[in-house]
Amino acid sequence: MTSMNDIRRSFLDYFEKNGHARVQSAPLVPHNDPTLMFVNAGMVPFKNVFTGLETRPYSTAVSSQKCVRAGGKHNDLDNVGYTARHHTFFEMLGNFSFGDYFKEQAIHHAWTLITKEWGLPADRLIATVYHTDDEAFDLWKKVAGLPESRIIRIPTKDNFWAMGDDGPCGPCSEIFFDHGDHIPGGPPGSPDEDGDRFVEIWNLVFMQFEQAAGEIVSELPKKSIDTGMGLERVAAVLQGVHDNYDTDTFKALIAASEELTKTRAEGAQQASHRVIADHLRASGFLVADGVLPANEGRGYVLRRIMRRAMRHAHLLGAKEPLMWRLVPELVSEMGSAYPELVRAQPLIEATLLQEETRFRQTLANGLKLLDEATSELSEGGTLPGAMAFKLYDTFGFPYDLTEDALRARGLTVDRAGFDASMAEQKAQARAAWKGSGEKASDELWFDLAEELGSTEFIGYSSHEGEGVVLAILKDGQRVEDGNQGETVTILMNQTPFYGESGGQVGDAGKLTSLNGFVGEVEDTSKPLGKLHALRTKVSKGQVSVGNTLHQIVDIERRTQIRANHSATHLLHAALRERLGGHVTQKGSLVAPDRLRFDFSHPKALTPEEIAAIEGDVNAEIRANEPVSTRLMTPDEAVNAGALALFGEKYGDEVRVLSMGRGDQRSYSVELCGGTHVTATGDIQLLKIISESAVSSGVRRIEALTGEAARQWLNHRDETLKEAASALKASPDEVPARVAALVEERRRLERELADAKKALAMGGGGKAEAAGPEQVGGHAFLGQVVDGLDPKGLRGEVDGMKERLGSGIAALIAINEGRASVAVGVTGDLSGQVSAVDLVKAAVAALGGQGGGGRPDMAQGGGPDGSKANDALQAVREALEKVAA
Repeated sequence: MTSMNDIRRSFLDYFEKNGHARVQSAPLVPHNDPTLMFVNAGMVPFKNVFTGLETRPYSTAVSSQKCVRAGGKHNDLDNVGYTARHHTFFEMLGNFSFGDYFKEQAIHHAWTLITKEWGLPADRLIATVYHTDDEAFDLWKKVAGLPESRIIRIPTKDNFWAMGDDGPCGPCSEIFFDHGDHIPGGPPGSPDEDGDRFVEIWNLVFMQFEQAAGEIVSELPKKSIDTGMGLERVAAVLQGVHDNYDTDTFKALIAASEELTKTRAEGAQQASHRVIADHLRASGFLVADGVLPANEGRGYVLRRIMRRAMRHAHLLGAKEPLMWRLVPELVSEMGSAYPELVRAQPLIEATLLQEETRFRQTLANGLKLLDEATSELSEGGTLPGAMAFKLYDTFGFPYDLTEDALRARGLTVDRAGFDASMAEQKAQARAAWKGSGEKASDELWFDLAEELGSTEFIGYSSHEGEGVVLAILKDGQRVEDGNQGETVTILMNQTPFYGESGGQVGDAGKLTSLNGFVGEVEDTSKPLGKLHALRTKVSKGQVSVGNTLHQIVDIERRTQIRANHSATHLLHAALRERLGGHVTQKGSLVAPDRLRFDFSHPKALTPEEIAAIEGDVNAEIRANEPVSTRLMTPDEAVNAGALALFGEKYGDEVRVLSMGRGDQRSYSVELCGGTHVTATGDIQLLKIISESAVSSGVRRIEALTGEAARQWLNHRDETLKEAASALKASPDEVPARVAALVEERRRLERELADAKKALAMGGGGKAEAAGPEQVGGHAFLGQVVDGLDPKGLRGEVDGMKERLGSGIAALIAINEGRASVAVGVTGDLSGQVSAVDLVKAAVAALGGQGGGGRPDMAQGGGPDGSKANDALQAVREALEKVAA
């Protein structure tokens, strides 16, 4: 038997041998087509190559592309498990020519591969062509030797492909395999074509024309080829079975499901096992490509897929979570072809286990309530929409799950009533918001969020992608266009631009479009926590609502931001490890050039503590451990040991970021919605450059990472070398030489101060030159000096008092035009004469105010040093008055 892995390999090998570049499968989230939720065809990753927007170093290619059809117009979810060929996840084998070969070579390759390489009998193959494509009709006769009876002209759009109303288009040729007349059904184009006898296995698209507004306007200058062959379908043919679920990969997954549930995939249980096998593949690959369960967007589709499978596990009687235990079998079957499954296996298992654990409780509660609500309904009855909404809104039981559970019992749901209840809830939420005191300017954002829904952020796994413009704002008002030179705010359905939140600044970058528009994204904000608003300077052309824009985040800036953000997590963990569990984050700034981290701690960190914390963080960086993300409820996350960040608003689910080494759990586990490195080594280096106080009990660390840290250290090194050169010493000798110079300077300053004092005091530093005089019956010693430091006045006055024994001393020092005065009274006279009163008299004479101290010693000053002698005289006169 030829396995699916063998078929995939041989397909890729055949075309590679025939000159085609082997191209790895693109991720399931399409970043080049904002109209698609998931990649749903093999040509999607090459769309821009076909339209000429992108060039690649090859003109022919081959790939096995991962695809998902479970949302939007390509939604096969409800059929999966109940038909032979419907899947949510499938692989599309395809070969492509970008202006190289055309119809004849495409038909030759297809016929050669399936009849000669794979050995399918030619007499069981049928080709279809578009009814006007005579060229393809003739080539099937010429190249494949098919008789005209087995070349069927199809007049419908089924055999004419178009990328859209505008762009490349062209006729198709489909290859069908005839399973035999024992199976009901007729050939394509017949009344019985929907039967299972004839199965399409390969579609060859001939991109031949250009169309505008749905009408063909010209032939393409470079005609191209796009083919798609479902691996699951062709595997069924090559393995001699009629049902895709009987192929080897599905049989292995179903066998694992049977073993774990102790049930057989037959009868009523067959569909459940098939749903589990199919949805396991879709869930595993979506998680591996960065999609996590959520309540909206792609994450919601993933959650629907997961929960549908989990409900079928419940129907099979599984008492414990089942899906995560099947992941090893999935990796065993498909990991060699898709190594991302191997890398993401722990995350896939953890995500499935977490989701199923939570869902089992929701399911048990919901089914019980659903049974009560429908106990009196007979087959054909309808559950009221209000009840379905109550199950959804109050108990978390999704509408589609209610619908699916009732379908098996022949019951329906009043969808109109459900929608009416949903609308009523929104109206109540709006009324509550208006009454909450929120600023009026937010009302516009509220309107936009209600009308447009949340912006889907695709930036965790990519820094570029396309988006459709949903709204444009200018000066706080909605407009239809943004013109050259204007600064506008643009909202799109999806974006890789991160909106400022959680301390991380918003992304910047560039927007472009096919019509020549170029916009510089200066900043990205996140109004209401759900819209990503891109403040954009229109540097060229015009942007309008409805345009498709290519978005490119400034990757160098994003890389620096990611490193700084991840470093704050490691820093937080190191602070708690070194200082204690009382340390909690009190704020942060994560910018491209630096990080700032505020935390609770009662005192300044010592140099030794700072060095130890920095060393701990750098040890984790050097370990280069992978950074992982899981989705949990806030309560589950905190119970699992995650730290909630200060100031962050959390919804029903949070991203839990784990990084660094650890025995029981990672070094750092925190709730965070920001962008981060993929491994701690990407941070490269952390350098703490300052630690300071913010407020009582709150400290702040500022730090640099990566190249910024290296440059900072280099600058410090250069500064040290310059200092060493000036000191004529080696860098290692600088601290000792500087310490010696500081001590020498202090000694010289002391000697200079003593010399100045001696000079100011008349050479000997004493006041005897004038001699004491009698004023008001008391000995009085007064002197005016130049250049004496005011700080030394009290000491000199104390010396004058000591020399007097009993009396009053006054000393006035003049410095740079100002004057300072000190007056001292010996202890025996302090009860009779107040030094404070005498100083106030001197200060008034100097043009100043105030002056104060104690009765035995007071000091003051004034702005007019030229009045120094007058001030001394004022002291004498005040002393005379006291005596009188």
